[in-house]
Amino acid sequence: MGAATRDKRLGTAAPIRVLIADDHAVLRAGLRMLLDAEPDIEVVGEAADGSEVLPRIREVAPDIVLLDITMPRVGGLDALRHIGELPRPPRVLILTMHDDEAHVREALAAGASGYVLKQAADTELLSAIRAVHSGGTYLHPSHARLLLDSMAERGKSRQPEAAEPQLSPREQEVLRLIALGYTNQQAADTLCLSVKTVETYRARLMVKLGFQTRADIVRYAMERGLLEP
Repeated sequence: MGAATRDKRLGTAAPIRVLIADDHAVLRAGLRMLLDAEPDIEVVGEAADGSEVLPRIREVAPDIVLLDITMPRVGGLDALRHIGELPRPPRVLILTMHDDEAHVREALAAGASGYVLKQAADTELLSAIRAVHSGGTYLHPSHARLLLDSMAERGKSRQPEAAEPQLSPREQEVLRLIALGYTNQQAADTLCLSVKTVETYRARLMVKLGFQTRADIVRYAMERGLLEP
């Protein structure tokens, strides 16, 4: 039995269960070695393409899915949207080569809780896994800046508008959980509300703030510090 395995069995808290979904076997092997060396993280399964992701999630019940965007048969973003339809979906951390605002925006809109580049898949990946598992959203500072700068540029190009709508404390709570990647069911459980009530709040927020996607909510929450612990 390896040292990492002994540490995990002796630890008081259950390790973070991770599923690796990537079509490159060598990368999966390297990630497994990196993650299994951590006492609080355990790799519980792998998927070699997007079509395998949902069956593997049902089989091993991971806490976190490391998901590549570019995969054969079913792409990562399509798989991500299907994951969000599960009754109790795991949180998803995108691990990709794509370093551009469009992919970051699309991943967040599809339900990702974090976005990490493969070239930074070492200590940054470990930090991202722990942050996402604890309920946070992880973006590299450069990606966060891309989104905020994009929002600022769009704001400059718009005509002057009326004062920004004010959100009630409950609306802010619901918005924050949506931005963090919670499903309607998870948000309802957290706030001790019915799913129908959360859905009503969510729809009201989208209309009130003039948003179209979850990425809009994430940018709004980041800009106002609503994602800070």
